[in-house]
Amino acid sequence: MTISPLAPNAFPDLPVIRGARFAAVEAGVRYAGRRDVMLAVLDAGTSVAGVFTRSSTRAAPVLDCQSKLGKSSAGSAAILVNAGNANAFTGKNGANAVAAITTAVAATTGVEEQRVFTASTGVIGEPLPFDRITQKLGELNKALSDTAINDAAEAIRTTDTFAKGAGKTVLVGGQSVQIAGIAKGSGMIAPDMATMLVYIFTDAKISQKALQAQVSALNNTTFNCITVDSDTSTSDSLIIAATGASGVDVENSLGFQTALHDVMLDLAQQVVRDGEGATKFVEVRVSGAASDSEAKTIGLSIANSPLVKTAVAGEDPNWGRIVMAVGKSGAQADRDLLTIRFGDILVAEKGWVSPKYSEEKAAAYMKQSDLVISVDLGIGGGNSTVWTCDLTHGYIKINADYRS
Repeated sequence: MTISPLAPNAFPDLPVIRGARFAAVEAGVRYAGRRDVMLAVLDAGTSVAGVFTRSSTRAAPVLDCQSKLGKSSAGSAAILVNAGNANAFTGKNGANAVAAITTAVAATTGVEEQRVFTASTGVIGEPLPFDRITQKLGELNKALSDTAINDAAEAIRTTDTFAKGAGKTVLVGGQSVQIAGIAKGSGMIAPDMATMLVYIFTDAKISQKALQAQVSALNNTTFNCITVDSDTSTSDSLIIAATGASGVDVENSLGFQTALHDVMLDLAQQVVRDGEGATKFVEVRVSGAASDSEAKTIGLSIANSPLVKTAVAGEDPNWGRIVMAVGKSGAQADRDLLTIRFGDILVAEKGWVSPKYSEEKAAAYMKQSDLVISVDLGIGGGNSTVWTCDLTHGYIKINADYRS
């Protein structure tokens, strides 16, 4: 598999999270010769929060996790994830597979079943061979280590070309708190909650209710602001676990919230940089809209437009595609107040191409790997930033062959 040209140079050195241990194994769920199941076990006192897809065809593991969050004790917890099979659109078989896995994880680790959270990612509509997972639980449990989060990141990949991780150390009251997160995602990315699969761990001390409020709010400006192909998955899940092992209370810490936001945004942008077939990373900035929500609507209309995305792939500064995407969004806009920029290049204003516009400079700018498209509506104070990638032949090839 060719690594995305937009990938980071290497997987980061993530901070060790006190109270969290990880392991990964080859279970052969679908793939051969690679890790495809990961287990995380978290100490007693861990708070667990999350956000999930709003898809009406949610997968069985998503429904199970949603039913458990906020309703269980603050005992130990476990997270198990498999790649290769989404366990979605599998009827009663799906629920039975989740029950079998959570029961087996509980028996192996000693974690209360109500505190076992699972996720599956991969092909939709095929029964999950859960016995391949459960027979590996003993091996996983024995291999648990507080330094194996990178193995977990590798195990949750499907069409990802690189493992995704991000971390931060933040001082709260003079004491250090660690945050480390991993994610998977490459295609079927237009989150309507969180995204793909994301797992964030911290040794901070915080109540489940406060943690849930923070992740829900931060999600709106991170994972809910990325798109690769406008498709919302059946399995999108983001879970954050706070072990409390540092003893540092972060419930009212703006520093912790900022650090958590940074980790979430880093992971979200890595997903875009690994967009299937992507060669360009695109930031779409919208300002001057009637409201923030209208700005986001316009931003996503631009970011999801196949015509915009293919123009970017072809390094064509076709600003007419931007005008089209603004107009079709349904949000309030006025042609004669619109301003468009590619990077620092003024492209169009006042309903027409700018007299200062240089097609030659714009074409040269479009050859860069990281691009910024800015649109000012000139109507109000609404702002939003979203992130996307281009649409290339590679996307078609990957998805045409996905089940082959």
